[in-house]
This record gives sequence, C-alpha cells and structure tokens, in this order.
Amino acid sequence: MKQVVQNYKSGELAVLDVPVPGCKPGGVLVRTAYSLISTGTELMKVSEAGMSMLGKARSRPDQVAKVVQSVATNGVPATYRKVMGKLDSYTPLGYSLCGVVEQVGAGIDEVKVGDLVACAGNEHALHAELNWVPKNLYAPVPDGLAPRHAAFGTVGSIALQGVRQGEPQLGEVALVIGLGLIGQLVVQLLAASGVRVVGVDPDPVRCELAERLGAAACGDPASAAVEASVAELTGGHGVDQVYLAAGGGSNQPVELAARLSRDRGRVVDIGKCRLDLPWNAYYEKELDVRFSRSYGPGRYDPEYELEGRDYPIGYVRWTERRNLACFLDLLARGSVDVEPLVSHTADFDDAVETYQSLKDGDLKAVAVLFRYPQQAGEAEESGAPAVAVPAVKLRSGAVSTPAVAAKAPVRLAFVGAGNYATSMLLPHLAQRDGVKLSTVVTTTALSAANAQRKFGFDEATTDLDAVLGDPAIDAVFVVTRHSSHAELTRRALLAGKTVFVEKPLALTEDELAGVLAAVEESGNDRLQVGFNRRFAPLMQEARKRFGARTGPASLRYLVNAGRLDHGSWYLQQGTEGSRFAGEGGHFIDTASWLLDADPVSVYAVAASGNEDLQVVLRYPDGSTATISYVTSGPAGFPKETLDLVADGRALRLDDFVRASVYGRKRWVSSRLPKARDKGQSAELAAFIKAVRTCGPMPVPLQSLVATTAATLAVQTGLAGGAPVTLARTR
Repeated sequence: MKQVVQNYKSGELAVLDVPVPGCKPGGVLVRTAYSLISTGTELMKVSEAGMSMLGKARSRPDQVAKVVQSVATNGVPATYRKVMGKLDSYTPLGYSLCGVVEQVGAGIDEVKVGDLVACAGNEHALHAELNWVPKNLYAPVPDGLAPRHAAFGTVGSIALQGVRQGEPQLGEVALVIGLGLIGQLVVQLLAASGVRVVGVDPDPVRCELAERLGAAACGDPASAAVEASVAELTGGHGVDQVYLAAGGGSNQPVELAARLSRDRGRVVDIGKCRLDLPWNAYYEKELDVRFSRSYGPGRYDPEYELEGRDYPIGYVRWTERRNLACFLDLLARGSVDVEPLVSHTADFDDAVETYQSLKDGDLKAVAVLFRYPQQAGEAEESGAPAVAVPAVKLRSGAVSTPAVAAKAPVRLAFVGAGNYATSMLLPHLAQRDGVKLSTVVTTTALSAANAQRKFGFDEATTDLDAVLGDPAIDAVFVVTRHSSHAELTRRALLAGKTVFVEKPLALTEDELAGVLAAVEESGNDRLQVGFNRRFAPLMQEARKRFGARTGPASLRYLVNAGRLDHGSWYLQQGTEGSRFAGEGGHFIDTASWLLDADPVSVYAVAASGNEDLQVVLRYPDGSTATISYVTSGPAGFPKETLDLVADGRALRLDDFVRASVYGRKRWVSSRLPKARDKGQSAELAAFIKAVRTCGPMPVPLQSLVATTAATLAVQTGLAGGAPVTLARTR
C-alpha cells in the first residue's frame, strides 16, 4: 500500500510503498476514502523538518532537554545514534480521515465490514491507503453524510472540545482569534449554540468566509473595527469568552484577548500560540485561562485509546470518541457546513506536490482533502497469575536439538522495529560479516519500511506466518512489546527457528510454561534472551580480575531507573506488566552470572507510594544479592552501580564507565572515553556464532528460565509479603 511520509532530518516528503498493517484485536482495518490535511498542525511539522539542526532544536526545547539527559545517562555516542536514528527515519503525516471498514478485529461488534467510519489519531488516521484504528478512535458515519465531509471528524472534535471548555451560554458573545481551519469550525459551533461571534484574522478572505458561516463581525486584529464591534455587541463590557485558535510566535493574541474580555471572562487556548500572559491585564480582570487538550478526554491515555477502555458516561460525558460522534451528527443535521472550507481536493498520488505547494504558498487553503482511488476487494473478519503460587517450578535440563549449522550468511528476521531494536541491535548487525538481514515484520507498516530502508532488509512485511514458514530464515529476533514476547517466542520455536527474544521472556508463570512446552514439543531449545550485561567487556574484565571465590558473597546492585515520560507504554501495567517485570531480569541475570548460580528464593518489599523496590535473592551457597530498583532518584545520578564482596575482596562497577577490584592487589579500569558498552555487540556476536556453528547457546536455557522465574516471583512476594521459594521440578 502507499503512505505519505516525511524524513524529519532532511525534510524529504514521499509517497512510500509500505506493508499493509495487520488487523489486531480491538480495532478495525480501514481503507481510506478521504483524508484531511490540517493546514495548521501538519504544515508546522513540515516546516520544522526543513529547518537546520539548530532551528529544530530551538523549536523543540523539550526534546533538547531529553537529549541532554540521555547524554548524562548513556553517553554521547549512544545518544547520537539514537537521536540520528529517530531523525533519519520516515515519520507519518495525517490524523483525520474517513474510510470503509475492510476487516474487523476480535472484540469488535458495533461495526461490520463495509461500514463507513470517521477515524482520528496521529498514529492511526494517517495519510495512507489502509489504517488499523482502535475502537475508541473511530465512529460510524451517519447515513447521508458524504465521506469527504466525514473526513473532517478529527479537526471538528478538536474545535468542539475547545468550545466545550469555554462553556458558552445562549446570548453570550465570543471572540475567535485565528480563522484558520479550527477557527472557522469554532465560529460555526458557537453560532449553532446561540452565541454571537466576532472573528479576528489578518487575512480578509478568511474574515469574509467566517462572516458567511455565521460570525457577526470579523476584522484585522490591528483594526479599530474589531474593538468597535465588540463594544457594540457587549454594551462596552467585553466578550464572555475568547478562543485562541492562532499559531505563530507573536504574543498579540493573548494581549488582544485580555483587552477585549469582560471582567472574569474565559480565555481558551486551542491552538499553539505564544502565551506570555501580561500579568497585570489578566490579574485585574481575573481572567479564567483554560486549555483544550486535543479531541477530548481520553486523548493521550493509552488505556483509552489503545486498549479500548471507555470512561463511564456518568462521570465523563464527552470523551474523545463521543466528541467525534457528536461532530459527525452536527454535520449530518446541517448545523455545521464544511464544504465552504474545502479549498482544494487532490489525488492521493499527488500528495508530495500538494504539500510543497502549501509550504511554498502557491496554494492558499483553509482545508485540503486527499481523494483515494476506490479499490474493490474482499475483506475478511479476523477472529481471533503475578505468579499463581509462591513456589515457581523450573524444568531441569534443556532438550537436545537436532539443529543444523546455518549456511553463510546467517539469515535473520526481526519481529518488531522499535527504538531499542533500531538503536541498540540493528546497528551492530547491519554491517556484520556473515549476516544477512532478510525480513522485518511489524504491525505498523511504516516502521517496517523505515527499518528496511535504514538497515537494508531484503523485505518488509506485516505477515508473521510467512516469515516463520520461510525455511531460508535461520534465526528470528523478537523485539516487540513485553506482552507479546512469550507467544511470539513459542511460535518461532515451534517453527524450528533459533530465537533471540528481548527481555522479558514471559510476564506470567503460564506464559513461561507455554514457552517450555514449545521446547518439549518441538525439541528446539535454541533460545537466547537479551540479558546483555553479562557480555559487557568491562563486566567481563572485572569478573576475571576478581577471580574464583570459595565463600559466600554479598552483592548490592543499585538501579536508578528514573521516572517515565507520561504516555510511555511501560506504564501500561495491565497489559505490559510492571516496570520491574519488564526490566528486572537484566539485574537478576547479572547477579546470578557474577555469583555463578541460580537463586533459590526471592524476597521483595516496596516503598509506599511509588515503584521503588528492594529485592533480596538467596543462592545455594548462602550468597545474597540485593537489588535496589528505584524510580524516584535524581536524574543526574548514575543509573547502575554494583558492589560484590567475598573472600576479603571487593568488585565495584560504576555505571559501565569504570570498574575496580580491591584485594591483595588493586585494579582500576581506565575510564571509558566514549560510551557505555553494556554488552549488546558481544552478545549478538555470541548469538550469531551459535547459529552459524550450531554450537551451544551463549546462556544455558536453565539459566534463562531461572532468571525469568525469579523475576516473576518478585510480584508474588510483594503481594504475599513473604519470601518465595524457587523449587526445581525433577
């Protein structure tokens, strides 16, 4: 299929051939009929992409702060690779469309194949021939409403949510500053609510359009006519509400809002304009400044948008989806008219030229629609505990595999191509001799296309079954979200593939049992989990310098995990597990490798009110390892520090930058001059060697299972408040 994309580093726009997205449960696959260009939001993004690196940094200071923090945590080279990887990738455009349901995912019963729906979201309603859209981001189109008009659903919801924030009442007077696409819709919604509207915009054509659509008066912000109109309509008191629908770097809109508002009026920010509020003016009138967050309640909440969890109507009357449905109803009943806003309709194949004309100013437009070719085709409906008991049973011994050494080069498939895969794994594999990147599989088409372009995969697809059934594929990398690791690993093992799965291997005891059942059923134990720290050169050297021990050891591992950004999928604990379930295996594996044993019990306690954990592991010889996993530490403090003491000796690791060993002789590593090497390159080299030679896997299966079981036992220990015994099954 085709999709409009942009390279944020170079500014290049393209219509790219990408794989068709899969139809996942909880959503529908939609074939686009019309999609809408937001001439404000999208053109701002397009313009930013054309800036220099300095210009991009100035326009996004929030992202610059993240880069600075990443440098402090991960070092300059790793941060540079990550940032350049993100910049030099194709990103999607679009967020408002109308199309026909082509396939229905499991759990969806309110729409069927062939239904017309309006879709929202900058990850799901893209300028693409096909989009997978989750339940709460689409709404059925009322009978009789034209698809080209229903394509305005998202921007209409934005305008509607802004109006709701202003709480207009019959007979009031409102000022709308900025008469672009959102401003024109706000004018109509207010007029339909019985509010008299004054519009402000420097473009006389837009002012004339707003007056035709219901505004009482419009004019240039610098003209005296606007103030005169406000005075006449309000008896000199000032407007009841002001809606800021303007963009740009001028502070004029907020100053004008203060000047023309009545005492204790309401000012609602819908657009993205400069907000240096003149304190005296806002204080003296005690103005009520409000913000409107996009389409409405539910926006940026992954449980609502991605998992389909609705808010009860008795508590949240107007959610994101209800706003979308409401605006479609207003369109169908003629209360809002969007046809006069359509300045241009372009064929989808002409998308690049259309964006360029808008950017250059050759095409003056309020709203532009892409029209997609009508394609017929048959659509298909797709069908689709914490540990249950304190004792976690492990299988003893791995199953022998009658594996055959891979021919050179080793052919790899990647399932998933997110940030970790593209910044920490694929760069080490793309240029490695004897390795062939064969196929990349993702559920979102553009991420597969980006990975194919950047790393040279032969093929990009959304068809996992085809990859698992391809006898030419020697090994499969599973680098998806945590909730899918166990099932994808199980399927790949049953298909006879050697598997590299990023941590965690499983989120529940049942998932772990399923993986081990696949090993038994297939006779395939060729499995590696991405526990890379044991492969770190600095860690390897420190362990060698420490030497063998005779007595029990005491190990302390402090992990300053830090806080997550709002909206991070790591926060979706209902589906993706706790943070420790997702990351804790790294630290348990490192401790077990240093102590050369698997833990026999786990005791965990949590700090009140946050995710800080203390996990104590006990080992067969009496050794203990304490992992302090904290999320409330300062950002500038090192992420990982480790101390191991035994037999009168001590080993210390300082955040993979420096290591030291104290004993009869002292050894201190030289401080690493460049980046923290946490072992990914060496880990991948060991894995590829095992695949090529059919030799032993880098980490025994029993160790991988023991680490996973211990990680799962942490949640059981927190729930029960007692140590959890890890008993092996004979």
